[in-house]
Amino acid sequence: MTTANPTGSYAADTAVDRTPHTRRLSTETKASFKTSELVAYVVAVLGVLIASQVVGSDDGHSDSFRADRAWLFIVILTVGYMVSRGLAKSGSRDPYDAK
Repeated sequence: MTTANPTGSYAADTAVDRTPHTRRLSTETKASFKTSELVAYVVAVLGVLIASQVVGSDDGHSDSFRADRAWLFIVILTVGYMVSRGLAKSGSRDPYDAK
């Protein structure tokens, strides 16, 4: 009496594979410091901070880019960065080999 093999291959039942294999694993996504998103985020935050420092109240004009507005922009950039990392984590994998 023979039983059906779910893989459909009878040779796989009798063959012995003695070659060493590494397991192919994956993380959910790349580490954040390896992405271009982090570089763009840091550059944008530095740009906002520098712009808020440079724009001032010279020649009797009022300061049009105050610190509270700069920090609001930084918060908006931070939320955008967190959303982009969340989207990156939701659908991609970063493969690596386990030895």
